[in-house]
Amino acid sequence: MCGIIGIIGKDPVAGPLLDALKRLEYRGYDSAGIATLVNGGIERRRAKGKLENLLSRIQSEPIAGTTGIGHTRWATHGVPNEKNAHPHATKSVAVVHNGIIENFQVLRDELAAVGHVLASDTDTEVVVHLITLGLERGDTPAEATKAALARLEGAFALGIVFAGEDDLMIAARQGSPLAIGIGDGEMYLGSDAIALAPLTSRIMYLEDGDWAVINAESVTVYGEDGRKAAREVRETELSGDIIGKGGYEHFMLKEIYEQPQVIGDTLHSFVNPAQRSITLPDFSFDPAEATKFTLIACGTSYYACLVAKYWLETLARVPVEADIASEFRYRGAAMPEGGLAVFVSQSGETADTLAALRYAKDQGQKILSVVNVPESTIARESDAVLHTNAGPEVGVASTKAFTTQLTVLGCLAIRVAKARGAIDAETEARLVGALTEVPARAAEVLNHDERLRELAEEIAKARDVLYLGRGTSYPIALEGALKLKEISYIHAEGYAAGEMKHGPIALIDDGVPVIVIAPTDDLFEKTASNIAEVMARGGRVIFFSDTRGEKRLAGETAVTIALPEVDPFVTPILYAIPVQLLAYHTAVIKGTDVDQPRNLAKSVTVE
Repeated sequence: MCGIIGIIGKDPVAGPLLDALKRLEYRGYDSAGIATLVNGGIERRRAKGKLENLLSRIQSEPIAGTTGIGHTRWATHGVPNEKNAHPHATKSVAVVHNGIIENFQVLRDELAAVGHVLASDTDTEVVVHLITLGLERGDTPAEATKAALARLEGAFALGIVFAGEDDLMIAARQGSPLAIGIGDGEMYLGSDAIALAPLTSRIMYLEDGDWAVINAESVTVYGEDGRKAAREVRETELSGDIIGKGGYEHFMLKEIYEQPQVIGDTLHSFVNPAQRSITLPDFSFDPAEATKFTLIACGTSYYACLVAKYWLETLARVPVEADIASEFRYRGAAMPEGGLAVFVSQSGETADTLAALRYAKDQGQKILSVVNVPESTIARESDAVLHTNAGPEVGVASTKAFTTQLTVLGCLAIRVAKARGAIDAETEARLVGALTEVPARAAEVLNHDERLRELAEEIAKARDVLYLGRGTSYPIALEGALKLKEISYIHAEGYAAGEMKHGPIALIDDGVPVIVIAPTDDLFEKTASNIAEVMARGGRVIFFSDTRGEKRLAGETAVTIALPEVDPFVTPILYAIPVQLLAYHTAVIKGTDVDQPRNLAKSVTVE
């Protein structure tokens, strides 16, 4: 969600702080600010809105200092304005914070009772004043911070600097991710490795309950038990170049076009091309022996779970439950002995998904995660990890992360089905062969880009859009509707095509485009019947199928996009791409902020 950066440097840090905040824009934000240590005091510059506003402020009011912190804020407590923007500060302490302090109102009342006046509406400011209170008692910065942390309830990642302490920064993590970058006589603090990419390749990830005292030459980490803790320093392959737009107008378009490559990269991790079989990493358990699969995720990743539910139940004949993390964790669901819980997350830091993971672990489940960031908290707390090799995804609307999640889950389904004896070697070879064709077929789908852009001219005029699909195309209909909603702000809904007659068909008229996902699989004729029902009521059908489907309904639908003919098993991966492109072009036509749509954040690290 929000973004944190901190630098203890040798040179002025205002410029590097702003550059790092620029790299964190993808996380979503509505205000930004920096604070530096100058002549024994704290200087701040903050602004509502985009980073351009903060840059203009700093250009008119330059800020010095070789130690500083910065933040991009996504509003939780308090409206987006300069008063509520981070960093928050007193004369002696400045703090940036990701997360939510759940007991902030109690702490706020306590602080008011002892004469501390808080200037903002945020929960974060209580942290600043709690630490200040400790300093006023004569505590050292470390002692004051430790005492303040003991009072906080909720989720937080904190970066803290102190007036007159140019060689000191304190970091703390509870629930929200935080990384420390190791430099040469310099130290860095960031929400993730992307923020730190051009600054250092040596990264240390804090664990839940950790807090760290950072100096230019050293880092001392204290664990939840209060004792010094050793945390591994890892080499990251990320660089500043890898997150550029590469000549594309938007990150989202770049990431859509990267899909043939990253799907191929992901397949290389799991496919044995000589034997046309799937090989998973060595686990401490065999997923095929699970008595039940529970698939849990949020947003787009949840739709990947829905596709995997079809795959696992159909191919492997194993019971599967797919659920939304934010709902699952509060049901107190009974989980069977011998069950496997699979958690899917692009960032590996999604708060609800992580909380559900911990619940499942408490229920005795084996934990398998499908993540794009192998150093993430979800990955570290799992028994086994399947890595999606998507590379950094900067656009808030997930594209290549989704299709690589589907690719990994498809490999898992084949491997489990074969190991359980539900499919034979010949079927495995056929399905693996279908997967290996996807990168090339995905490149062919991208050739429809101009036709989809033309179609977007029509969609951009609509107030409501419906998406329909059956079987594994139903989750793609849900995903298509989500993509259109989140970046173009057009109301859209996805439905199982067979459910239309149970209510949604009442919405059909000539002003509501109906986008139908219908490859020629075993359910095609059923979907064709639903299309006829829509057209009989004046609906304008936009038909995504293949050449056989196009011939079957020749001249009946308003628009047909004919995609390559592939094995039905892989159609969800392939058909995700045109719905992404359609949403993208619609948003561009409407003039919305494609990469950073309003009210949304890339990594949702608070509930």
